[in-house]
Amino acid sequence: MIKNNFIMLPTVDFCFKELMQNPKVRKGFISALLNLPPEEVEDTVLLPTLLSRDSADDKLGIMDVRVLLRDGTQMNMEMQVKYFEYWDERALFYLSKMFDSQIHKGESYEKLQKCIHVSILDFIHFPNDKECYRRIHFRDDKTSDLYSDKMELQILELKKLPPEVKTGEDVLAWMKFFSGKSRKEFQTMAKTNEYLDEAYNTLLNLSADEKKRLEYEAREKALKDYNTQISSAEKRGLKAGEEMGRKAGEEAGMRKGKELGVQEARQVFKLYMQGKSQEEIADLCNISIDKVKQILE
Repeated sequence: MIKNNFIMLPTVDFCFKELMQNPKVRKGFISALLNLPPEEVEDTVLLPTLLSRDSADDKLGIMDVRVLLRDGTQMNMEMQVKYFEYWDERALFYLSKMFDSQIHKGESYEKLQKCIHVSILDFIHFPNDKECYRRIHFRDDKTSDLYSDKMELQILELKKLPPEVKTGEDVLAWMKFFSGKSRKEFQTMAKTNEYLDEAYNTLLNLSADEKKRLEYEAREKALKDYNTQISSAEKRGLKAGEEMGRKAGEEAGMRKGKELGVQEARQVFKLYMQGKSQEEIADLCNISIDKVKQILE
């Protein structure tokens, strides 16, 4: 039996992708990303994603929403729910692939239109500052002049959102919506503008759809299972590392002990050849008389 308060969460990438199927929701979010009034985003068309997804387990934690705007601009939006070590390289790779796919052999470079890769991250990617939203372009290192606006990265870090979002900060409002964990939070954000209201109603409809709900839960389970496997692997790796470190430490200790033992024996024999008594040798080497006798024997 479905609980009345059940609602899908946009940080589960299946839900995010389903939200972007709604043209009005898509238009509202894209207008915020482009910092344009929604009416200026004339048309958006969903394109096939760069990689297919045949099951809930495929591309764990990552799902694409690829969009074409009327002016030729392409956008690839991805919700990533788990820390990804090489995310920068991945984003650059797919931004380049998207840019490259616009022309074929023999065609003019002038056909190339702007491409934007949008990373919506449910983890902290830049730990050294409090910026939760950034736009990145190619710029001159010395003058900071823009070299080209044809390739752009946008990175949204949901975990760094400020507690309060001011009116007019549309991108942050969408980030707060995507970070929602309950109906109450979504309802609050839905009052902000008509596009977030549309997103909330889309969430309600998706959550009430039995087939979509089963797909969502399968995806959510796959993500949880994956995260559990990674955590377990990390623990096993740590334990194995500790064991290897212990053995390495013991072996190093034995080698060190052997080296020290050889040095000690040499010192004992040297003093013995100098005519020192066993008592004197023990005192000078700071060892017991029994050990001196053992070495000399």
